[in-house]
Amino acid sequence: MARMGLWQLDRAKQKLALQAEINEHGQLPALGNDSLARTQLQADEQAYRPITLTGHWVPGATVFLDNRQMQGRPGFFMLTPLRLATGDAVLVQRGWAPRDQRDRTRLPQVPTPDGEVRVTGRVAPWPSRLTQLGEDAPGPIRQNLDREAFAAQQGLSLRPLSVQALAPMALGGVPQDDGLLRDWPQPAVDVAKHYGYAAQWFVFCAMIAGLYVWFQLIRPRRARA
Repeated sequence: MARMGLWQLDRAKQKLALQAEINEHGQLPALGNDSLARTQLQADEQAYRPITLTGHWVPGATVFLDNRQMQGRPGFFMLTPLRLATGDAVLVQRGWAPRDQRDRTRLPQVPTPDGEVRVTGRVAPWPSRLTQLGEDAPGPIRQNLDREAFAAQQGLSLRPLSVQALAPMALGGVPQDDGLLRDWPQPAVDVAKHYGYAAQWFVFCAMIAGLYVWFQLIRPRRARA
C-alpha cells in the first residue's frame, strides 16, 4: 500500500512535467506545412507546439468519437483529415459537439467546405483510446480510432500525429463559425486526485502498521502481564 501511494505521487509528477512541457512548447514559434513532422520521432519533438496548416478537408473521412466529454457534458470529438499540398494528410481534431440525447445515432450538423482552409491549432498525440467491447464498425461514429487501420480504410497517407484546432477554421482568410467547442482537457488538471489517492493509501498503510503493533506486540505482552 505504501508503494501504491508512491506510485500515485509519481503519476502526479509525470502530469505536472507534461503540463510544463505543454506550456514551454506553446511559447515556441508556430509550425507550418513545410515543417510538419513526417516521422514519429519528429512528432514527439513537435508535441504541443502551435501550428498553422492550409489544405483541403477530406469530408468523406470525417469520424465522430463517441463518449467524449467537454465541460462535463457527453458528446463527440469531430475528426477530419486535412489533405496537404504534398498529397498526404494530417488528422485534425476539429472540436467537440454535444450528443443528441434522444437519438444517439444523430450526427451534429457541422459545415465542411470544399475550398482551401487554414487551421490554427497545436500538435497533439493521436486521440486517446477508451475501453470498449469488440471492434467498431467502419462508420462515422466510433469509440476509438486506430491510425493505421483508418489510413488504410480511407486510402490516405497520414502523418504520425494529429492537430487540435484552437480556433474556427478560416476559409479565404475569414474565420468560419462552426459551433464546435475547443476547450481541450489539460493533463495536469486532475493532479489533485492523485494526491488524494496517495493520502488514502498511506492512511491504509499506517492503519495496518498500527494494527500489527497492537495485535502482535502490545496485546500479547498485556495478556502475559
